[in-house]
Amino acid sequence: MGRFQKLKTSIAFNIIGAVVLLLALSGVVVSSIGLISFNQTIMKEYTTTTFHMADATASLVNGDQLDDYLYGEKQLEYQRSKRALDLACQKLHVSLIYVIQVDQTDFGRFVSVFNSVNNAVDNSSYTEWPIGYKRNATNEEYSRKYRALYEKTADFETIFRDRPTDGSHPHITTMVPIRYSSGNVAGILCVQRPINEIEAMKRPYLVSIAVFTVLLSIVAALLAAFYIKKNFVAPIRRVSDEAVRFAKENTKGQPLGNISSLKEFYDLARSIDTMETDMVNYIQNLTAATAEKERMGTELMLASRIQEASIPNVFPAFPGRQDFDIFASMTPAREVGGDFYNFFLVDNDHLAVIIGDVSGKGIPAALFMMVTNILLSDRTQMGGSPAEILTYVNNEICSHNQADMFVTIWLGILELSTGKLTAVNAGHEYPALRKANGQFELYKDKHGFVVGGMKGYNYKAYQLQLEPGDRLFVYTDGVAEATDADNALFGTRRMIDALNEDPAASPEQVLRHVRGAVDRFVKDAEQFDDLTMLCLEYKGSRPIPTGEDD
Repeated sequence: MGRFQKLKTSIAFNIIGAVVLLLALSGVVVSSIGLISFNQTIMKEYTTTTFHMADATASLVNGDQLDDYLYGEKQLEYQRSKRALDLACQKLHVSLIYVIQVDQTDFGRFVSVFNSVNNAVDNSSYTEWPIGYKRNATNEEYSRKYRALYEKTADFETIFRDRPTDGSHPHITTMVPIRYSSGNVAGILCVQRPINEIEAMKRPYLVSIAVFTVLLSIVAALLAAFYIKKNFVAPIRRVSDEAVRFAKENTKGQPLGNISSLKEFYDLARSIDTMETDMVNYIQNLTAATAEKERMGTELMLASRIQEASIPNVFPAFPGRQDFDIFASMTPAREVGGDFYNFFLVDNDHLAVIIGDVSGKGIPAALFMMVTNILLSDRTQMGGSPAEILTYVNNEICSHNQADMFVTIWLGILELSTGKLTAVNAGHEYPALRKANGQFELYKDKHGFVVGGMKGYNYKAYQLQLEPGDRLFVYTDGVAEATDADNALFGTRRMIDALNEDPAASPEQVLRHVRGAVDRFVKDAEQFDDLTMLCLEYKGSRPIPTGEDD
C-alpha cells in the first residue's frame, strides 16, 4: 500500500497518467463525433431508401377508388391491390405497409383502407387492421405530418422512433400521399421499416474505436514514460533533492549546473544555485535586519507617544468650567497618523476647536499634522478671526510645502458668554449639530479650499448661534468611510443614527456610541483610515471665577 501511495505522488506516474487520460478522452470525443456523423449518414440513407420504397408502393393503389373500397364496392380491385401490397411488404422486408384516410377536421383520427403486416422481419406482433378500422393518431407529431401531406406542404414525411413506448421495435415510418386524378390527396400510404440493423452496425464501429484507443494509449504511455523520465523526472529529482538538502542544512552545496538540455530546467537549476547564494546571504543579514526592525518599532512607538502628547488627551479637560463640556478621541490606522484635533481657551471667554485630516498616512502625515497643529495653535493664540487664522496658516504651509501635501481643517471659535460660534471649513467634513431637545443633523456649511493647496487663498467664515443644551460634533472622513469586509461604507446616515442613540448622552458618551456603531459595522475588517471625533456641548454662560481658565 505504501508503495502504491509513493507511486501516486511520482511526477512520472502523474504525467503519464495525464497523457493516457487525455488520449482516452480524445478517443471518447472522436468516437462520439464519429458516432453522431455515422448516425446522421445512416438515418439519411434509411430516409431516402424508405421513401423510394413508399413512393414505388404507392403506385399499386388507385387513389380514385379508395372511397369505393371503404363503401364495400369494387371488391375485385380491392383484393388485387391488397395482394400486391402484401407481396411488397414481404419483398421489401418491412414490418408494415398501410393506407389510411385521415379525418381532415383536426388530423387526429384516421380510418384504415389497406393494412399489410410482416412480423417475421423483426419478430413483431402486429395485428392486421381490417378495412374500415378507425383509431386515433399515435401522437401530435403524426397529426402534424398528416396535415402537411394533405395540405401539400411536403412531398413525404418521415418519423424515427428509436425508443417506442408501445411495445414495438425501433423503426422508421415514411408517409407519401395517394392522390385522386385531380391531384388532391385521397389518402396516405405508410411504410414502417425496422432500424435494428443500425444498432448492429454501431457495435463493430465502437469496438474498433475502443481497441484503437487502448493500443494508442499503451504505445503513447511507453514513449511518454521513456521521454519524461529522461528529460523531466531526472532533472526535477536532482533539483528536488538539492532543495530538500538546502532546507535542512541552510548551507550552499555543489552547483547543479547544466542538468538538462531543456531551457526551462537549465534556468531552474541556475535559479536554485542563485537562490542558495542569496539565502545564505539573507540568513547572515537577518539578525541585523531584525535588530533594525526592532529599533524602528521602538522609534514608531515613541513617535506615537509624542503625537499623542501633542493633542489634549486628559479628560475632563476643563474641570472648573461649567459653561461647556468637551470630549475628543483619535485612533490612528497605523502607529502614527495624519488626523488631529485640538481645543484650548484663547482667553476666558473664547474656546477654539480644531479638527484636521492630512493627506497620506504614516510618519510623513504625522509630521505634517504636528507642524500644522503648532501653526494653528500659535496663530489662534495671537487673536483674529478663524478666516484670518486659516489664511495665514495656509500661506505659511504653501511657502514650505515641498512634499505637496495638504490638510482639511474645520476651525471654530466659540464665544462662551453669548454662544456665538464663528467657524471656517477648509475642505473638511460637514459638522453635525444638535439643537436642544432636537436631534443631530448634518450642517452643510460652505467649504473653502484645502490648506496647503494654493497660496494666497482667502478663507471666509460663517456664524452659528448655540443655545444652552446644543451639541456640536466634528469628525474626520475615517468615520463615514469606515468599511466592512464587503467594502460597504459606514456612511453619514449610520453616523447620525448613532449620534441620536441617546439624546441625554454626554459628549464622551456620544463618542462612545459612534465608535461602538462603527466597530459593530466593520467587525473584523482592517482599519484603513484614521478615526478622529470631537463633541462639544454648550451649557450657557455661567459665572466664572477670576483666573480660572483651564
